[in-house]
Amino acid sequence: MKVVVTGTLGFDYIMNFSGRFADRIMPDKIHALSLSFLVDHLSKQFGGTAGNIAYTLKLLGVEPTILAPAGGDFVPYKQFLESKKISTKHIAIHPEVSTSAYFVMTDKENNQIGSFFVGATKYAKELSLKGVTLRGKVTPSQKPFVIVTATDPSAMKKYVKECRSLDLPYLYDPAFQIATFAADELKEGIEGCQILIGNDYEIALIEEKLGISHEELVVMVPILIRTLGSKGSIIETRHDAMHIKPAKPKNTSDPTGAGDAYRAGFVAGYIKFGLKRGGLKGVTPDDLLVCGQMGSVAAVYTVEKYGTQTHTFTRVEFAKRYRENFGSLLSF
Repeated sequence: MKVVVTGTLGFDYIMNFSGRFADRIMPDKIHALSLSFLVDHLSKQFGGTAGNIAYTLKLLGVEPTILAPAGGDFVPYKQFLESKKISTKHIAIHPEVSTSAYFVMTDKENNQIGSFFVGATKYAKELSLKGVTLRGKVTPSQKPFVIVTATDPSAMKKYVKECRSLDLPYLYDPAFQIATFAADELKEGIEGCQILIGNDYEIALIEEKLGISHEELVVMVPILIRTLGSKGSIIETRHDAMHIKPAKPKNTSDPTGAGDAYRAGFVAGYIKFGLKRGGLKGVTPDDLLVCGQMGSVAAVYTVEKYGTQTHTFTRVEFAKRYRENFGSLLSF
């Protein structure tokens, strides 16, 4: 099963602040913030949600197709993806603009402050899933699985409509665009998805935006995932709730991209179990537990490396790490 990954492509500028953000913020002056931080490390890396997820999917033996725009300075990034045998066929290059960029600063407690320069991402709405899906009559297992993650809001709304009209299963990750969407737009993305994912704050924001309880959100989607950072994640269906323990890192170099790696690990397991069970609807709660644990292991690899596409592992090494953390064999 092909996985189409939408989202952003960009250059990450990752910085480290040796103190704590909390020590610099005065609660009574939060209405008039004026802060500057002296950082002691700066690194430029390949990034963006689409690139990060596709990179780890490839490591796990899943063939990703990236559907995203990039700018005229994308050449070294494109060469990197091609060196990893990740298809760049559906990456649209706009030479007149710069590739998007993410500037993020991490303090000593792994809190982060970031900003995103939109660059070529503004052209994401011009892309269409119709150009990368199979044509004609296909079986459910032949249909691509789509990852709709944060990018230009207009593009996200378009991809949701295309997934629903083409009957394509998709993961929905509205992330930092939650506040941008009207309630009915957000609801459309959620009601049609196979998996809804977000961190604890984002899931609470969705509930507030829709004016519903957590219990009501759970019944809206087949699978709801809340990521909890160093506390792991929670996977919920209408009948089950599973707490996924975090995998143990050998060090904590940089948390940037851990969420993207988790998504890739989960989706890799979900796709493989779906193929094994004769379709995604056959994936069991026990399978979902393994998928979540795969997400935890994938995330920890990223945390141990500075940057979002600097980690590497073989599938044998991944299975060994999985067994070390969760005490069972992983066959995929």
